[in-house]
Amino acid sequence: MSVPIPLILASKSRPRRDVLYSAGICPTIRVSHVDEPAALKTAAQAAGVTVDELTVDQRVMILAEAKAQAVHRAYRDVAATAASATGERVIAYPLRAPEVQAEDAAAAVTGSEEPGRQGQGEGRDGSGQSVQSAATAAAAPIDYSKDRIATTRDFSGVDMPTVTEPISNVVALQPGLTRSSIGPLIVGCDSMFLMDGECYGKPHSPEVARERLRRMRGASGELWTGHCVIDFASGRVARGASHAVVKFGDYSDKDIERYIATGEPLEVAGSFTLEGFGGAFIDGVEGDPHGIIGISLPLLRKLVKELGVDWTDLWNVQRGEIAPESADAAGIAAAGKDNLPPIENVHQPGDGWVDCACGRKHWGTNGASGILLARRDPATGKVTHVVMQHRAAWSAEGGTWGIPGGATADGESPIEGALRESYEEANITPEDIEVVGSYREDHGPWAYTTVFAFEKPGHRVDPRPNDDESKEISWIPVDQVPSLRLLTAMKTDWPRFAARLDELARAADCQ
Repeated sequence: MSVPIPLILASKSRPRRDVLYSAGICPTIRVSHVDEPAALKTAAQAAGVTVDELTVDQRVMILAEAKAQAVHRAYRDVAATAASATGERVIAYPLRAPEVQAEDAAAAVTGSEEPGRQGQGEGRDGSGQSVQSAATAAAAPIDYSKDRIATTRDFSGVDMPTVTEPISNVVALQPGLTRSSIGPLIVGCDSMFLMDGECYGKPHSPEVARERLRRMRGASGELWTGHCVIDFASGRVARGASHAVVKFGDYSDKDIERYIATGEPLEVAGSFTLEGFGGAFIDGVEGDPHGIIGISLPLLRKLVKELGVDWTDLWNVQRGEIAPESADAAGIAAAGKDNLPPIENVHQPGDGWVDCACGRKHWGTNGASGILLARRDPATGKVTHVVMQHRAAWSAEGGTWGIPGGATADGESPIEGALRESYEEANITPEDIEVVGSYREDHGPWAYTTVFAFEKPGHRVDPRPNDDESKEISWIPVDQVPSLRLLTAMKTDWPRFAARLDELARAADCQ
């Protein structure tokens, strides 16, 4: 089978994700953050009508396309920033260092399962950075025979062989958005329920949900779902809508109150679900059941075919391959609910543990990367601040500080992955920064890339947590970084990274 074409879903809807997972597709999730009332108002004004005069199919199609186009623009910004990267990429090969090779040879002779620097207790977190587990911090011995413990070797003090090359090689020679001839495909969806001539979106409040559920009792209505698919490589667009008639049962007022108490009907179109608590109150469906869940597989198959893609070219997972990530599986010493990953954590293509040539495990089947973003003094040009991420308690070495980043997704380069992840985690907007260099620690089957970037002149980045992976995101004065409780790898790398940033700042002044 050829390399799958990546699919990007412009929604964090768990039911939509589950439908795609079950169909063999793990999408990259990118929330569109579209203002739905504003989008409908703008489209209605352009058509010379009021929002109330828009039909239900027009409304869902307007919103589906608005969401797909918003994500398309965001990915264009990522691709443009990556393509305009300047400077050099330094690649370090720790496993080629003579002292490391000697350690490995000695370990092979003694039969040790863990060559070199045992007892350091370091690991790699979901961002690919080296970490020290909470158990090690408490002086508890680590049992390296347990395969679940995600550890990495300590290469501090190792004289690693390096190669320096133009950073443009990453764009020119590695798979990524700018080199794609087809895909990734970006999918936007939106649903509304039509009953007695009235369109129902999300009720948002118990009062509205209660009124609607009473009116729907024993009645029928139509659930419409708009779909918009954009091929990133060509910009071509395919659109369509699905609908189905839904027949509701004769449920009681007590049923309504208990259903509302679950919270489920408040944030779903029409105040009901087919696949959740509400499914028991639906007596029948005429039409496409997947569209009721929020994404129609038959319609989506037809739309991607219009763009020249076979449905099977999107398959990137095997049945049963996607499983919830857990603190235990990640080798995180969890204690209490605050140390557990959120239930709604999204599994992205590229997420997963790699058994590395260094003898340990790392996060990211395609490797991982992150952004080290710096701010310069407008008068002197010197680096004054960097963006740092205060990591969530549930992550490995929770509570420490590092840089935002994570696993590289299918179909993107390390720079593109770092730009995407840093926006998702820290609101680092790619259109406001310029990439000026990178550092890649290469282990062979796995590598972590630190991407160096500055704010563009006249631009300002407003970092903030965009998901659950951060306690806080802040601009930190460079002279205060060493005083933070740093992620173990960042503590080791910071002196070298600080010197590199100063060098890059001086080079920028000379241009």
